[in-house]
Amino acid sequence: MTMRIGHGYDAHRLAAGRALIIGGVKIPHDKGLLGHSDADVLLHAVMDAMLGAVAHGDIGVLFPDSDPAYENADSLKMLREVKKIIAEKGFALINIDATVIAQKPKLMPYIPKMRDRIAAALEADVSCVGVKATTEEGLGFTGSLDGIAAHAVVLLEKT
Repeated sequence: MTMRIGHGYDAHRLAAGRALIIGGVKIPHDKGLLGHSDADVLLHAVMDAMLGAVAHGDIGVLFPDSDPAYENADSLKMLREVKKIIAEKGFALINIDATVIAQKPKLMPYIPKMRDRIAAALEADVSCVGVKATTEEGLGFTGSLDGIAAHAVVLLEKT
């Protein structure tokens, strides 16, 4: 069996007047993430991890911020496109392990719904999708409430 590991990272600045969407879930907060698409840091990290595992570039190549078609784009739709690319390359998801780094808001109540949305988009069992949240105890840009970041690691297998 051939397996591939991929790692993804994303970060976006928090800004007033934007919805906060993480893991495909709209989270009540006074600020949202600034970006060309919906700026979903968790899904962006997951997509980059999947693409990296099959050496297919990153989401900036597939969904460039210079293309108006992706302005305010739904990252769940983009994730479904990445799943198709992975399948065309002959790979399937084994599991995801992801961490969102945010001082505020507290994300724990939203994690089950995030896992459900990611699993549904990837047509995977929810048991294969791990999502965690942490703070940086006031350190760095996430600790100072300037932004939110996410890391993701995926394991794929040759089908």
